[in-house]
Amino acid sequence: MWVTTSLDIFLITMTMVYVILVLYMLRGWFRISYFNKGTIGRTSVSVLIAARNEEDNIARTLDCIILQEFPKELLEIIVVDDHSTDNTAAIVASYASKGVTLLKLNEGDKLNSYKKLAISRAIEQASGEIIVTTDADCRMGTRWLDTVVSYFEKTGAYMVSSPVVYNEEKSYFERLQTLEFLYLIGLGAAGIGNKRPTTCNGANLAYRRDLFYEMGGFNGIDNLASGDDELFLHKVAEKYAEKIEFCKSKEAIVYTDAKATLSSFISQRRRWASKSTKYRDKRVVWLGISIWLFNLSLIVGLVQFITDLPNINVLFLVAFGLKVVVELAFIYPLSSLVNRHALLVNLFPLSFIHAAYLVYIGVAGNVGKYDWKGRKVN
Repeated sequence: MWVTTSLDIFLITMTMVYVILVLYMLRGWFRISYFNKGTIGRTSVSVLIAARNEEDNIARTLDCIILQEFPKELLEIIVVDDHSTDNTAAIVASYASKGVTLLKLNEGDKLNSYKKLAISRAIEQASGEIIVTTDADCRMGTRWLDTVVSYFEKTGAYMVSSPVVYNEEKSYFERLQTLEFLYLIGLGAAGIGNKRPTTCNGANLAYRRDLFYEMGGFNGIDNLASGDDELFLHKVAEKYAEKIEFCKSKEAIVYTDAKATLSSFISQRRRWASKSTKYRDKRVVWLGISIWLFNLSLIVGLVQFITDLPNINVLFLVAFGLKVVVELAFIYPLSSLVNRHALLVNLFPLSFIHAAYLVYIGVAGNVGKYDWKGRKVN
């Protein structure tokens, strides 16, 4: 005879919470209209890249930006070299004749947040009305910048987050990351759609330059190495949540690479998780805690399921089944945006892996230091 235990109640409760949260986020995604741009944007733009030891990637990224179908007289490109020990700076300097400006940090090894410093220095030099940040290992279509700027002009937004997608995968591990990352980008978009911004990605983020100064830049959030995107988003959301938009357009997508090794993946996710308890909006903190608790309840439920096999406790199977169903409902329209429906065959195994790694990362990301670009940071 099956007797309901406190662990069963925990699993049932957290499953209900998770299903409601995902459906709420799905609502937010569908509240955002697809953007089909019209005329070419006419607002001046400064594209900023903070680069450290990116000699293998930076040229390709700069080529993509230079080839943008956007008025050259309105485009400024600034790359800040963050103490690179390879040929990154020399490669960037070779693009000077193509309108690329190189800045160099010379602070030495005494800061915790070099990326925020790099972006702040670049904004000090920038002349564009709109600041667009991306990373040194990204690729874009030729209509990327025009689409983002046109979206600003159409919506009157103060800040615009746009899609970031992994592609050119070289292994099954990287394909799993691509699917999981779609989920994360969708959560960020959905939060904006619900007018409760939670997350964004600095590889494809834009905001008005005067907004950066109105918000006091990164003051108050510069104690963490990471967070030039999400933590700044939350500063803006405190005052202008209605003015933050997500550009749902294929042409606005920025492409980047998944992590090739498990260690680099774990290091990246620890960095992202390190911000989770530092959010000013505690509703976002509770959202993260709720998702973490649900995944913890799944792990506990799996252990209970295995140990109680003779009694066939079906609660775990129901909870896991609901997880897969609601995540499929959420990720399917995201895969449509990026034309990657084939990835969905990986959702079932990913759901198992996802639960375990989220429980681990939720703890590891908030304990001790982690490695980022060859530095040990908080």
